[in-house]
Amino acid sequence: MDLNTKFTPQNWPEHAEQATLEGKNKFVGFWIFLACEVVLFASLFATYLALKDSGPAGMDLSKYSAKALYELPLAFAMTMLLLTSSLTSVYAMYHMKNFNFKGVQTWMGITVILGIGFLSLEIYEFYHYVHIGFGYTHSAYSSAFFTLVGTHGLHVIIGLVWISSLIFRNMKRGLNLYNAPKYFIASLYWHFIDVVWVFIFTVVYLMGVLG
Repeated sequence: MDLNTKFTPQNWPEHAEQATLEGKNKFVGFWIFLACEVVLFASLFATYLALKDSGPAGMDLSKYSAKALYELPLAFAMTMLLLTSSLTSVYAMYHMKNFNFKGVQTWMGITVILGIGFLSLEIYEFYHYVHIGFGYTHSAYSSAFFTLVGTHGLHVIIGLVWISSLIFRNMKRGLNLYNAPKYFIASLYWHFIDVVWVFIFTVVYLMGVLG
């Protein structure tokens, strides 16, 4: 399909994200990338579980255990923000399928705002832990925790920059077959970030406090 075609809601392809060879190639590359990301996070989860509650001789485990450190209400608020942002990105893709560029931009913008809210709470959480003496170099356990959760936070930052760049770069371009795959893949990446966080919330916070 020609990238220069003038589209309307009537002739817009149902699966515009894969309507061109370039779009299909982007999908192949994305899934290869995602497979590597799964291996990365699986390794970080395994390391965290192996080192959980491990520290140097004499460390006060009653003060620096997962049950004593983690605050479920804060983690739950972060989870709700991220899950809601996943829903708003779904709305954006719904509007993309209906050739509603304003809807795409609006809901992607809301996704970014919610992502920033999540990131702000995560930064506050890290600051709080460091303030009470649970820093990155405090123990093997703390290093594993900050590496796992911090790597996820880095992915959130990448996702926010990615989506924000799409929003601002395409403000005057509108929706076309060139940028539709980019929006769709950015949305898929954001869903991946959300899925990883659900595992973090379950394995790190819920199992840590209730397990």
